[in-house]
Amino acid sequence: MSVAHEATPDRAIDALTWAAEVAGDPTLLDQKRERPTPAEWRSVPLPVFREHMDRLLTSKHPEPGLDAVESVGCLDAWLPEVAAMVGFGDNEWRHKDVWLHTKQVVKQSVPRIEVRWGALLHDIGKPKTRRIDDHGNVTFHGHAEVGAAMFRKRVAERLGFEGDQRERVHFLILHHLRAAQYDEDWTDAAVRRFYNQMTDGLRDLLDLSRADITTKRAEKRRRGVRQISLLAKRIRDLQEEDRKVAPLPKGLGTEIMKEFGVPPSKRLGDLMKQLTAATAAGEVEPEQPAKYYIDYLAAHRAAYGLDD
Repeated sequence: MSVAHEATPDRAIDALTWAAEVAGDPTLLDQKRERPTPAEWRSVPLPVFREHMDRLLTSKHPEPGLDAVESVGCLDAWLPEVAAMVGFGDNEWRHKDVWLHTKQVVKQSVPRIEVRWGALLHDIGKPKTRRIDDHGNVTFHGHAEVGAAMFRKRVAERLGFEGDQRERVHFLILHHLRAAQYDEDWTDAAVRRFYNQMTDGLRDLLDLSRADITTKRAEKRRRGVRQISLLAKRIRDLQEEDRKVAPLPKGLGTEIMKEFGVPPSKRLGDLMKQLTAATAAGEVEPEQPAKYYIDYLAAHRAAYGLDD
């Protein structure tokens, strides 16, 4: 009677170590490793898996590293959601291979661990959402939401994501399309709403959005990168504007109307501009109570045209 041997992780760890090393030195890709069994892969301790995958993803050449880790069956065992993208979408429906796209996004993204994991997982919802319309057009409506749910329900726990890192990777998967939807017709209020919703994940999201542009058409690529850059600049400008403390108190215009009988009009707007300019010139103290400015205007009626 044969005795079953318990699977050990040695071969799988060796293959995983090799894949991580390939990400640092692509010439090592030729030094193939045997494909460990699923049981061997399952016996790899989670901290060991994450240590090597984190190193692979943040290395200089993650693309060949990902090719290596796929070739030895690691994705099938640990990341079937990513394995499902290999070869998916190409040829049959004339849509670019999602795996090729994913590897390029990882390569193009900044080597911060949350962004690199977000890049690897951002399209895992595509295999479940692909639809073909009557004209043969491919769509993936809702793939960001589906992918984020897949990460939350299964992937995060399996890969040991916790705390802020778990939330950030989920955030990046869920929102990875948002910045690319920017149009210069957005109002300032819409831009403010966007960056307030993105909170402290905004930097990572914009970096992932730039990396997600993988088209081979140079003009389309330039246009996509330009839109992300324009959005980033507009956000910076508005944030800088919002950081400035208003020199005049809220409600001062109403007080001026009551005190001097000035109706809501261009004249009232001009008065407020004159007061703002006076504070900038140091003639009037900024950030004072409304009564301070009312008294100032009363003492300088002629200069502000209030004698009429």
